[in-house]
Amino acid sequence: MKQPEKTTQPFCVGVIGTSSCTDDIYNAAYVIGKHIAGISAVLICGGLGGVMEAAARGAREHGGLTIGILPSANPDDANPYITLPIPTGLGHARNIIIVQASRVLIAVSGEMGTLSEIAIALKTGVPVIGYQTWKIDERISHIQSPEEIIPRLNTIKECL
Repeated sequence: MKQPEKTTQPFCVGVIGTSSCTDDIYNAAYVIGKHIAGISAVLICGGLGGVMEAAARGAREHGGLTIGILPSANPDDANPYITLPIPTGLGHARNIIIVQASRVLIAVSGEMGTLSEIAIALKTGVPVIGYQTWKIDERISHIQSPEEIIPRLNTIKECL
């Protein structure tokens, strides 16, 4: 039997952030999601509301594929912009999956869950880009506007 040809893995970009956010943060996450779709990357997030919904919406409305790693065991808990919901039943432990499935992590604002994902990424060597988020380590590359994400993602994508 002929073995299938090895395919190139998709460039998966994780977007993390609070499940309840201001309009400004929602709009910024939307633009970031749009840019992720624009470079033909796959958006991975926690699949719920707030930053996760905004980024998934931006990606989905611009032709992107979105994956939601859900804390619950119910796929119906995903926001409507998730193409592929993955119910885990793991609660906050699903944060590890989000980080490990991502080639780069973008933290948009965020609270304690976001902080835990940033810490996991830093511990495991996943690059972190931050927008109005925790400034806890010099390895986090902070951006001042959502548009700055494009050259950062392209640079990381080229290095892989």
